[in-house]
Amino acid sequence: MGVLANLEPKSVFYFFEEITKIPHGSGNVGQISDYLAKFAEERGLFCIQDEWKNIIMVKEAAPGYEEEPTVILQGHMDMVAVKKPDCDIDMRTEGLKVLVQGDEISAEGTSLGGDDGIAVAYALALLDAETIKHPRLEVIITVDEEVGMDGARGIDLSMLKGSRMINLDSEEEGIFLTSCAGGARVKCLLPVKAGERKGCAAEILVGGLRGGHSGGEIQKEGGNSNCLFGRLLYRLSREMPVGICEISGGLADNAIPRETKGVLLTEEKDRERFQEIVRTVEAQIQGELATKDPGFFIRMTERETGTYRCTEPEDTKRAAAFLTSLPGGVQAMSADIPGLVETSLNMGILKWEGDSLLAEFSVRSSVESAKYALIDKMCAVTEMAGGSNVVSGDYPGWKYRKDSPLRKKMVALYEKMYGKSPRVEAIHAGLECGILGSKIKDLDCVAMGPDMSGIHTTEETLSISSAARVWDYLVRLLEEKEG
Repeated sequence: MGVLANLEPKSVFYFFEEITKIPHGSGNVGQISDYLAKFAEERGLFCIQDEWKNIIMVKEAAPGYEEEPTVILQGHMDMVAVKKPDCDIDMRTEGLKVLVQGDEISAEGTSLGGDDGIAVAYALALLDAETIKHPRLEVIITVDEEVGMDGARGIDLSMLKGSRMINLDSEEEGIFLTSCAGGARVKCLLPVKAGERKGCAAEILVGGLRGGHSGGEIQKEGGNSNCLFGRLLYRLSREMPVGICEISGGLADNAIPRETKGVLLTEEKDRERFQEIVRTVEAQIQGELATKDPGFFIRMTERETGTYRCTEPEDTKRAAAFLTSLPGGVQAMSADIPGLVETSLNMGILKWEGDSLLAEFSVRSSVESAKYALIDKMCAVTEMAGGSNVVSGDYPGWKYRKDSPLRKKMVALYEKMYGKSPRVEAIHAGLECGILGSKIKDLDCVAMGPDMSGIHTTEETLSISSAARVWDYLVRLLEEKEG
């Protein structure tokens, strides 16, 4: 019996647990896509599995609902696959170990993938049901949403009949999303020379940070371990020759990194000053983050004195200046919507590979020109430092639709079911609605979902009761006829 077998609604949590058994991190979606295609085949549903591994499934209208407007249900099959340092699960080949604690589902030592596994589970439960009344359902489940929305970009939707879409990639019950920011991924590559040098090596761990989704939590202004490592490196390289032997931080461009590890080399005569600077910088940042991100620390472990392959000190200094010069975090707040971030960027990945230092960013903005201006600034800083940039995964924002029959129906039903109005909002995080809207004529779209917390982190949870309420609402929405 599954861990979630006793939870209601049984069909939703059955399929959710089945999904967690299949590795489905971004870029590793072959098995989950095949599972979905087989699901459709076994039930005789129309199904397309395209070259990207996107899935489109169609279930015809229930009797009496043939004249109702077709409804598109949309989510993505990939998850941000992250794990704790001491977790021995191979997330490319193994499933997750789901846990139930009170009203929350989580995963032992890893992210849960509620973003967006719950959307897939809702869709499968609806397609599998025999008694739920509904109009024609067109289900779109895309790949690699978390790494640039490549699936949405490549998918062909010309065969669809619907123009009303419910996106199920949201993490707060009672909030209907109606627009979102656009974004892009920017890789900054800085060439660095390396050679053999003798000295004192120290392993540096910048950690203890909250992390989180760079679209939903960047306004909290917590620490970014990659940026803070760069700050420490700059302080050190200004006062003494320093070599970078190793550096690695973050796992995804759109997840705020919680820890960055590096091995730095310095001369014997500078050992004490090196340690003093590390302690000083730690204390300064702890003071700055005392309220915003109180768990911050810098841990230093000395290694044996010896000969190491590392960057040349002048290149280290240039790399440190480069990292310190790059912008980070919230760049502008919306002038139209109080409390909404307009433009931001997140250095989600930092590593030294080959002969280059790589800093990978997620850039977001609800103003297209501001997005490109920020990318230009990043490129200018990189070029001045002697590096190069690669911009990819550029996607448009999702514009608010003033006249939305779908939104009107959803709000009215919510008020009838719960005796209060839902919040109708815009978000800074990116959704696929903008890209899909360019492929579906006159798309009328609303995004919704159950309560989740800590998405893209190992503390990710999904509320059981909220998932059940959202399911009940979704079923009622499909059953309610027009007029």
